[in-house]
Parts: sequence; structure tokens; C-alpha cells
Amino acid sequence: MCLFQFTARRLVSQAHCGLKASSSKKQKVCLEMARPSSNMADFREVFAKAKHIAIITGAGVSAESGVPTFRGAGGFWRKWQAQELATPGAFARNPSRVWEFYHYRREVMLSKHPNPAHIAIAECEKRLSKQGRSVVVITQNIDELHRKAGTKHLLEIHGSLFKTRCTSCGNVAANYKSPICPALAGKGAPDPDTEDAAIPVENLPQCEEDGCNGLLRPHVVWFGEALDPGVLTAVEKELDICDLCLVVGTSSVVYPAAMFAPQVSARGVPVAEFNMEPTPATNRFRFHFPGPCGTTLPPALARH
Repeated sequence: MCLFQFTARRLVSQAHCGLKASSSKKQKVCLEMARPSSNMADFREVFAKAKHIAIITGAGVSAESGVPTFRGAGGFWRKWQAQELATPGAFARNPSRVWEFYHYRREVMLSKHPNPAHIAIAECEKRLSKQGRSVVVITQNIDELHRKAGTKHLLEIHGSLFKTRCTSCGNVAANYKSPICPALAGKGAPDPDTEDAAIPVENLPQCEEDGCNGLLRPHVVWFGEALDPGVLTAVEKELDICDLCLVVGTSSVVYPAAMFAPQVSARGVPVAEFNMEPTPATNRFRFHFPGPCGTTLPPALARH
């Protein structure tokens, strides 16, 4: 069993969205490496030889498309942060409020478009596939901008804003309705003075499977929920075979995704980080390219 599989399986039972490693754990797994290089020519040499490329993306990629991150200072919807709404408990207590929040996010995303980083990744995947090489995108984002850009081989570890799951029968379905149900039309305004719509449960999104009519929820991984083990297994397989890994627009602090690239690096595979600033994992990687992903990534992945 490879190092990644051992570590991933040991953490699966703890693999909850939003889980962060303690500082003591970070110190234990810290790998001593030389300061990463920002030499694009050196990266391009490695890129030219790679056969199986894994690209791990986070909120920083979508932020350049104008997607709200709801993280850090000012990351509020009305008077709540995402961590207060994106939980099973919040949905159980007030499904109307949670659905207003997700309806707002869905409507925002319908007006957003892939930026040069998304497009560079999708074009790279298409071009390399014709050369017998593979690209997989492992994303923490739920906005489907990679899909809009044309990426085919995509693992969405936190789910999608445009999928629903029935709380009764468990059916998962794609859903691009706008609004997702009549009662949410015109609702979801983020202004802190906006009153809750207090929509009755029977008027919230309902399952359309024959005879079900159960309450739907967004098919996303909420804080405190485990990631889908099937998706984690698929991620394991991809990271086991990759010979180049890119980390793009992610803070490398939320587990289990934060362990993916360091584990790849630990077995000697080159890892390149494209981020606005260094992260806790930066010194474990061979390359680090600071700046907006939409600026740094296209030349890195361009045709030779």
C-alpha cells in the first residue's frame, strides 16, 4: 500500500469539511525541503515530460471570476458566515434560511464565467489527451466553473451547487432551475437588514422521484460531514499515478484536501503551487508561482 493510501484511509473517518490540522500535527509531518523555485523554464521542462498530471484547485481560482468565498473578514451573508449556515444542524433548524443562502449562491453563479485559469486547465486537458497524456482536476469548489470551461476529468470533492440530494430517498440529481422553486423567487438577498423569508418546508425544493416529495438539500459537503468515500478513493487512485501535481488557488489548510499534495511530494513527485501568497505547505513543494492564477497558470500550461 502506498504512503498516500495509508494516510488517506487513516484519515477517512476524520475527513470532515473544514477540519484543520493542529499545529503539533503540522510540525510532525513537516518535510524539510529547499525553498521552492519560481523558475518557469524549469517547470516547463518537468511539465513537458509528465504523463499523468493532477491539478488540485481551491477557492482562489474562482475568486478571480468574482465568486464570493464567504471566508475571512467580511465573508458574511446577511449576518451569518458560511460556517454557521453550511451545517446539517442549521438545515435541520431552519431549512428556509439555508435554502435562501444557497439560492443566492446559485443565482450568483449563473452570472459568472470561467476565467483564464479555468480555461487554461481545460485546454491543457484537451490538448494532452491527444498526446496520450492525462489531466485530472481535483477541486474543492462547488461552483462548476471547471465544468463550464470544458474540463472533462473532474472530481468535485465537496459536491456541487447545481446538484440536489433528497433527505428522504437519497436521490442525487442535477438541477439548474432558476429559481430552484417558485417560493425562492426574488429571495436570498445578502443585505444584513433583510428579513428571513420563513418559507414553509412544503414550499421548499421537493424531490421529483415518483411518490417521494421529500425535502431536497444542496448536494454539497457541509461542515462536520464526511467526504464521499467513493470520491476519496478516486482521488487516491489519481494521486497514486500522477507524475506531476499542481496546487492552484488553495490555502492548503482545510483537511483532507490539504494533505493531498504534500503526500504526493513525499514520494518524490514534483509539485507546483500557483497561489497569491505562500501557504503552510509551500516549502514542501518544488515550485511556487506567486500571483493571480489567471495570470501565472496560462503560460505554465501553454502549448510548447
